[in-house]
Amino acid sequence: MKTIFKRSLFTQVLLCCVLAIFAQDSFPDGTPVSEWFRQTKPIDMSTLGNRYCITDYEVVNDSTILQTQKIQAVIDKAHQQGGGVIVVPQGTFLSGSLFFKPKTHLYIEKGGTLKGSDDISDFPLVMTRMEGQTVKYFVALVNADKVDGFTISGEGCINGNGLRYWKSFWLRTQFNPKCTNMDEMRPRLIYVSNSKHIQLSGLKLMHSPYWTTHFYKCENIRFLNLHITSPNRSVGAPSTDAIDLDVCTNVHIKKCYMSVNDDAISLKGGKGPHADNDKDNGINQYIIVENCRFGPCCHSAFTCGSESVHSKNIIFRDSQVDGPYCVVNLKMRPDTPQHYEYILVENIKGNANRMLNVSPWTQFFDLKGEKDIKISRANNLTFRNIQLDCINAATIKSSEQYELFNFTFENLKIEASENPNINTEAVNNFIMRQVEVNGKIKTL
Repeated sequence: MKTIFKRSLFTQVLLCCVLAIFAQDSFPDGTPVSEWFRQTKPIDMSTLGNRYCITDYEVVNDSTILQTQKIQAVIDKAHQQGGGVIVVPQGTFLSGSLFFKPKTHLYIEKGGTLKGSDDISDFPLVMTRMEGQTVKYFVALVNADKVDGFTISGEGCINGNGLRYWKSFWLRTQFNPKCTNMDEMRPRLIYVSNSKHIQLSGLKLMHSPYWTTHFYKCENIRFLNLHITSPNRSVGAPSTDAIDLDVCTNVHIKKCYMSVNDDAISLKGGKGPHADNDKDNGINQYIIVENCRFGPCCHSAFTCGSESVHSKNIIFRDSQVDGPYCVVNLKMRPDTPQHYEYILVENIKGNANRMLNVSPWTQFFDLKGEKDIKISRANNLTFRNIQLDCINAATIKSSEQYELFNFTFENLKIEASENPNINTEAVNNFIMRQVEVNGKIKTL
C-alpha cells in the first residue's frame, strides 16, 4: 500500500508541475497563452455535415478539362442544403476560382488533387486585399469570405499549376525590369477573409502562381501538418509565400513543412505613410509557430513585413531550419510607420545564411508625395537557445529611419563561416548572455 501511495503522490506532483508549466506559458509581454492554442487535434470531418463527393455530380477525373462551374455547383448545393463537406476523391480535377459559403468545407482525399487553371481569365477581378492595400485584383483558386468555421483538410493536394505564370513573370521582367508582382497577373492559391475559427490540415499545397495562402482580418486560424512548397530553381516561383497573415489575431502554425521561393511566414497589415490610420489595416498579434521545418528555398523562415504596420506577441519555437536566407527578417520600410514588438524566438536548430536580418526595405516603396521618411520601431526581441551554422551571424543595420531597443540574445551557439560580428551599437539596451560565436563568447 505504501508503494502505491508513493507512486500516486509522485503522479500527482508530476501532474501539478506539468500544469504549472502550462499555466506559466505566456506571450512575450506577459499575456497568458489561451487554452485555444492547446487544442491541436484536427477537426473530425464527420461532424461537419453530409459528404458531397464531386464525382457524384458529373465532375470527372480529368486534368485537362476545366470544371469550375460543376464544382461550384456542388458547393452551392451543399450550402443550400444546410452545409457539408465537398470531397475531392482520387484523381486530378482542373478548376478556376471557387467560392465557399457558410457551413461548407473542403476535403481532399489521398491521391486527390485540385488543380488550378493556368489561364488568368478563369479568375475574376474583384475588390480584394493584396500587398497591404485594398485594390481590384484577381481572386484565388480557393476563396472564402465571412465563413466562420471553414476547414480545408485531407491527405491530398492543391496544385496551383503555376509554371506558366512564373515563366510569364520572368519574361516580363526582362522587358521591364521595374515590373512588380501587381503588374503581372497571377492568382493566389487560397484566400480567406473576415472569418473566425479556420483550420487547414494535412494537405500538400504546391506550385502556387503567387502567394500560397493569404488570410485577411481573420481570428483563430490553425495550420496543422501542412506541406507547402514551390521551386526556386529552373523556373523559380516568384513571391510564393507559404503563409501570409494580414491583420490576424490568434494564429497557430504547428508541424508544418515550408520550402517556397520567398518568405515562409510573412506578416502583412498595410503600407504607406498613413497606413497606421487606415481602417483596412491593422495589427497581427498572438501568433505561435512551433515544431515546424523550413526548407532551403525560403528567403526567410519568419518575416515581419514588408507590408506591415504592427506585429506583436509572437512566439517562434522548437523548429528546424535547413538553409533559408535568414531565420527572422525585420523589413523596415521608409514609407510606412511600422512597429514590431514582443517577439520571442527560441529552440531553433539548423543552418541559414544568417540568424537575424534588420535593415531598410526600399523595394517598391512610395512616400506618396511626402518628403520625410516614416520612423519605425522594433523592440523587445528575444533570441534564446539557438544553435545554427551560418554564413553571417546576424545583420543589424543602423538607420535613421527606425529605432531598435530591448534586444536580448541568450544561450546562442553560432558557427559563422564569413562574418561573426553582431552590431550591438544599432540597438539601445542590447543584452547578451552566453552568446558563443565560432567558439568565442561575445560580450558587450
